[in-house]
Amino acid sequence: MPTYKAPLRDIKFLMNELLDAPGQLAQMPYYAQNETADADLLSQVLDEAARFVESELVPLNAVGDKEGCTRHENGDVTTPTGFKAAYQKYTQAGWSALDADPNYGGQGMPHLISNVLVEMMNSANVAWAMYPGLSHGAYSALHAVGSDELKNLYLPKIVSGEWTGTMCLTEPHAGTDLGMIRTKASDNGDGSYSITGTKIFISAGEHDMAENIVHLVLARLDGSPEGTKGISLFLVPKFIPGADGRVGERNGVVCGSLEHKMGIHGNATAVLNFDGAKGWLVGEVNKGMNHMFIMMNAARLGTGLQGLGLGEVAYQNALAYAKDRTQMRHEPRVNPSEQADPIIVHPDVRRMLLTGKAYSEAGRAMAMWLALSLDTEHHHPDEAKRKEAADLVALLTPIAKAFMTDNGFNVAVQSQQVFGGHGYIQEWGMEQFVRDARIGQIYEGTNGIQALDLLGRKVLMDGGKKLQKLAGTLQAFVEEHEDDEAIGEYVSQLGKAAQQLGSLTMVVGQKAMQEGGADEVNAAAVDYLRFFGHVVYGYLWARMAKIAQDKIDAGQDKDGFYLAKVQTARFYFAKLFPEIKTLATTIKAGNETLAVDDRVFGLDRQLVGA
Repeated sequence: MPTYKAPLRDIKFLMNELLDAPGQLAQMPYYAQNETADADLLSQVLDEAARFVESELVPLNAVGDKEGCTRHENGDVTTPTGFKAAYQKYTQAGWSALDADPNYGGQGMPHLISNVLVEMMNSANVAWAMYPGLSHGAYSALHAVGSDELKNLYLPKIVSGEWTGTMCLTEPHAGTDLGMIRTKASDNGDGSYSITGTKIFISAGEHDMAENIVHLVLARLDGSPEGTKGISLFLVPKFIPGADGRVGERNGVVCGSLEHKMGIHGNATAVLNFDGAKGWLVGEVNKGMNHMFIMMNAARLGTGLQGLGLGEVAYQNALAYAKDRTQMRHEPRVNPSEQADPIIVHPDVRRMLLTGKAYSEAGRAMAMWLALSLDTEHHHPDEAKRKEAADLVALLTPIAKAFMTDNGFNVAVQSQQVFGGHGYIQEWGMEQFVRDARIGQIYEGTNGIQALDLLGRKVLMDGGKKLQKLAGTLQAFVEEHEDDEAIGEYVSQLGKAAQQLGSLTMVVGQKAMQEGGADEVNAAAVDYLRFFGHVVYGYLWARMAKIAQDKIDAGQDKDGFYLAKVQTARFYFAKLFPEIKTLATTIKAGNETLAVDDRVFGLDRQLVGA
C-alpha cells in the first residue's frame, strides 16, 4: 500500500526563507489583529495538519477507490467506509474554519496555510479532499456577493462544516459554453425563486457526510437575455433551513445518478435534477458569471493543488520503491555481494525521480506564492500592493491550474514507470494516482481553456500590462544576480527566456489583429502557457537555489536539504527548462499547419479559410 509523509521541511523552507510569509503577514492588520501571523503558530498548525492527513486520510484512500459511492433509490448517496467519520473529525478539529472570516465562526488564518492543508489532503486522499474543497468555493462566493441575510444564515454552517457546498454549472449540452445553459429560474414573488433544470458532473453533489448541502446554481431568470449576459446565480439548499438555522423540508433537488469514472471514485460526481427547487438570488440579476468566477478561480487554484499533491505522493512512493528494488548491475557495483543493485543508482530512474522532485517543489513554491498574494490582495493596507497582488493572481491562476495538473499527471505516470510492471498492479497504488490525476487536466475549465484565458484575456486583452509587471520583477532579479557565481548560469537562461516570452507575445498579438486572428491565439495558447509556466518555475528555482547556496556557504546544511535544492535546480535547468526551445518553435508555427482541408478528417466539406 502507498504511504505519504507531508513535506513539512520544504513547506517551512518556502514559508520562512523564500517568501518570508510571517513578516509579510504581520504587515496586514487583519492577521495582526487575529494573531494569526506568528511564525511559531503557523508552524504548529502545519504540524497538526500533517498529523491529521497522515493518520486519518491516507488509510482511506484505497478504500474510497475500491468502494466508491453508492446511490440509493430515493437519490441519497452513501460515501465509502470511513469517509463520514473522518469528515466529522475534520470539522470537530476546526479545519473547515481555518481561513474563514471570524465574523462567521472562522479562525482567520492566512490563505497560505489553508492552501498548504489542501495540498496535503490532495496527496493523502484527493477524492475525500474534494468534499470540503467544494464547500470552500461556495463560502468564497457567498461571502463576497451574498446578501447579509444569506450570509448570516448559511455561512456559519458552511464554516463549521455542518453544511457543505457545491458549484453547479455544467449541463448535458453545455460545458465550457455556459451561455447555452437551459436551467430556468422563475420569481416566486416572495424573495425566492423556482429553479428547474439538470446539472451534470457535480462533484460532492450528494452525500451523507453533512446534514445539508448548499448548491450554488447558474440559471437563467425569465426574461433575461440569451448567452452569458443573462445568467444569474442562485443558492439552492438540499434542505430548506428555518430562520433558526435548523434544516427543514426537503427541497426539490435530487441526485438522478452518479457518474462511473476513471478515477476519484470516492467522490460523488452527481447528476442533479432541479424540479421547481426553491432558491435565492446571490448577488445581482444577470451577474451570475461574474459571481461564479469567484468560485471558479478558487477552484482552479485548488485543482492545481490536486496536480501538485498527486505528483508529490506518487514521487514519494516511487523514491521509496527505487531505494529497495534491486535490478541490473551498476558500474561500479553498489552491492557487490548481491545479485543486483537498487534501481535508484541507474541514471534513467534518477531522471524520472528528479523530474518528480523538480516539478513538485517548484509547483509548491508557486502555489504558496499565489496563496500569499491572495492574502495580500484581500488584506494589505496599501491599495497599490493589493492591486499588484490581484494582477499577479489573475495572471498566474490559469498557469497554476494547467501547468501544475499537466506536470502532476506526468509525474504520476513517470513515478508509476519507476515501478515497472508492479506500477500497473492495484496493490501498489500507483495506477490509482495516475487515474486520479487525470481529471485535473479536464475539469474546472480544461487546460486548453486555461491557456486561452491566459493568452487571450489575461495577456492580450489588457495590452500585456499584467505581463509587463511580472516581467519587471523578473528583470530586476536578473540584473541583481546575473553575475552571481552560484546561480548566474540559471539567471542568464531565465533572462533570455523572459525576453523571448515578451517577443512571442508580440508575435501572437500581431497575428491576432489580422483576419482570422482568434484562430492564431487558439493555436498558440497551450504551448504559450507551458512556456510561461517554465519561466515562472525557472524564476522560483533560481531564487531557491540562491538561498540554498548561501546556507551551504554559511555551513548551515547538516542534513543536506540545501544541497538537494541546489542539485535539483541544476537538473531543472539542464533537463526540463530547455523544453522552451521546442515550445518557442511551435508557438511561432501558428495556425497555418492546423488549417487543413476537411478531407484530412474524413469530411466532405471545405474548412472555412483553408
